[in-house]
Amino acid sequence: MADPFFQPVSGMDLPRFAGVPTFMRLPHLTLEHPRAAEVEIGLVGLPWDGGVSNRPGPRHGPRQIRDASSMIRAQHPVSGVRPFESANCADMGDVGPNPVDNPETLRRFQSYFETLKTRRIRPLSAGGDHLCTLPVLRALAAEAPLGLLHFDSHTDLFPPYFGSTVLTHGNPFRAAVEEGLLDPARMIQIGIRGTIYDSADRDFARAHGIRIVPIEELFARGIADVMAEARETVGTRPAYLSYDIDFVDPSVAPGTGTPEWGGPNAFQAIEVVREAAGLDIVGADLVEVSPPFDQTGGTAWLAASLMFEILCVMVAAL
Repeated sequence: MADPFFQPVSGMDLPRFAGVPTFMRLPHLTLEHPRAAEVEIGLVGLPWDGGVSNRPGPRHGPRQIRDASSMIRAQHPVSGVRPFESANCADMGDVGPNPVDNPETLRRFQSYFETLKTRRIRPLSAGGDHLCTLPVLRALAAEAPLGLLHFDSHTDLFPPYFGSTVLTHGNPFRAAVEEGLLDPARMIQIGIRGTIYDSADRDFARAHGIRIVPIEELFARGIADVMAEARETVGTRPAYLSYDIDFVDPSVAPGTGTPEWGGPNAFQAIEVVREAAGLDIVGADLVEVSPPFDQTGGTAWLAASLMFEILCVMVAAL
C-alpha cells in the first residue's frame, strides 16, 4: 500500500478544474524534496523539441498533458488496478532544457535520469519530441542494454539528416542501438506506416534483427496476436516502453508534428498498452504531443489517458 502522502487529490475533495495542475493531481516533488527518495515511479516533463525536423510544438506538450491529466481518476476501469495505492508516485516536475543548445539539453536530461536511476525511481516521461528518449536510455541502460516496446508510425532508425552528425527525432533508436543501449533482438516497433525517403531505416532494422510490425500487419493479425509476439520478443528482462502519439490516427490525435493517416483509433491506441501487461517496464515515455496543432486539447487528453495505462503496467512490475 502506497503512503497516503503520495495519493492524488481526489475530485471528491477539490473539483478537478481547481488547484495547480500536476500530472494526475499527484504531489509535486523536486529532487531536493525531503521525501523524494521515497518515490517509486516519477512522472517527468521534458518540454523540448530541439530535435524536430519539420513542425515544432512538442515543447508545449508536458504542460497541456498535465492540465488534461486532472481528468484521471484513481482506478483502472477494466483491470481494477489502483496504481496510486500500489506505488509511491509523484510529479517530479520538468527537466529544464537549454532551448538554444541541443547537446547541452541532452546532457542535462541524461544527468537527471542518472539521478533517478541511482535513487531507484522508475521514470514515466511526457515529451517533448522523440529525441528526448535517447538521453533517458543513456541513463537507464548504462550498465546493460534494455528491450524496447515502441509504438509509432515511424521507426526513428534513420541516419542523421543532410549528411550531418546532429541527431534529431528521426534517429534516437538508431543511435541507441549503435551505442549499445538497446538489445536489437528484444526490440519491436509497432504501427509503422507512411511515405519514406528511402529504405535506410528498414535496412538498418534488417541488418540488426529489429522486428518491425507495419500497420497493415497489425490490423491483419489483430492487436492480441501482435502483442503476444511483442511480449515474447521483449521477454522478462528489463525493458523500455516508448509511445509516440503519432502512432494514433490523426483523425483522433491531430496534435502532433508528423501525422500519418491509417493508424489506430483511440480504443486500439489504449488496447495495445493494456496488452503489454506482464513486461518489466523500467522506464517509459509518451512523446510528440504538439498542442499548437490541436487547440481542442483532445490529443493531450488521449496522451494523459495513455500515460495512466502505461503507469498501470509499470506498477505491476515493481
